[in-house]
Amino acid sequence: MPQDNTRYDFSAITQREPFRWPNGERLAVWVCYNVEHFKIDVQATAQSEGLAHLKPDVINYAWRDYGMRVGMWRLFEMMERLGIKGSSTLNGEVCIHEKPVVDEMVRLGWPILGHGMTNSQNLTNLPEDEERKVIGDTLAIIEQTTGTRPIGWLGPALAESYVTPDLLVEAGVKYVCDWVCDDQPFQMNVKSGKLASIPYTQHINDIGMVLSSKRSDQEFYQMIVDQFDVLYREGATIPRTMAIALHPFLVGAPHLSKYLEQALAYIAGHGDVWMCTGDEIYNWYASEQGG
Repeated sequence: MPQDNTRYDFSAITQREPFRWPNGERLAVWVCYNVEHFKIDVQATAQSEGLAHLKPDVINYAWRDYGMRVGMWRLFEMMERLGIKGSSTLNGEVCIHEKPVVDEMVRLGWPILGHGMTNSQNLTNLPEDEERKVIGDTLAIIEQTTGTRPIGWLGPALAESYVTPDLLVEAGVKYVCDWVCDDQPFQMNVKSGKLASIPYTQHINDIGMVLSSKRSDQEFYQMIVDQFDVLYREGATIPRTMAIALHPFLVGAPHLSKYLEQALAYIAGHGDVWMCTGDEIYNWYASEQGG
């Protein structure tokens, strides 16, 4: 029999108790880079979809790997120029195969969220014990590599099983970003403890914007700016969150990074905007909720 979602209660954003950001800002903006490791013989995100079934899938694997070898480093420099601290959702196997990328995020002080061991595996159909192990292994290897255990989580492909939120709490995770259904943080329903949902996005996500919808570079820029303008206006009465979800194999390309930098500069040039990280959003929300 089809199931209703019971992981959170319905709440209309216009009918809630007053919400505020630390200094009364209209809008919290966080920039999240998905830093991922892929297997060469498993079909995954592809630019040349007609060849994605090949084993090895050289053309798509190499296109994605450009993001790790070149694109991410271009983005690190861009974020430093702008004075914006990024957040990263990280596959655990990046700590093994592309560790210099992780080292640079640590140097820059970027918070890291768990993102599974590899983007060639999602959690949905795993047996519970295997899913528990994947979550634990992901958090452990990131902690071993960086010295800090992640408190946030984004599932590969934003995919979960029916027990994922409970397993995340069990592993010590404090917030999850898979549920892209709100402009404000909220509490998930879990068996024990607490798990917050921090706003992530499918609206301003380069996979959907560039790869799926085939938007031009200029349209990519305009969509980010338009999203910001509306949320900024609405935030004058009801504070909001704007996430920008990015992948280095897309926005790390020279032509697209140019327009991303222009869009971020536009956003950062406004007052009453909190340029922050996922961890900072969670920590503020938790403090307001009493832990």
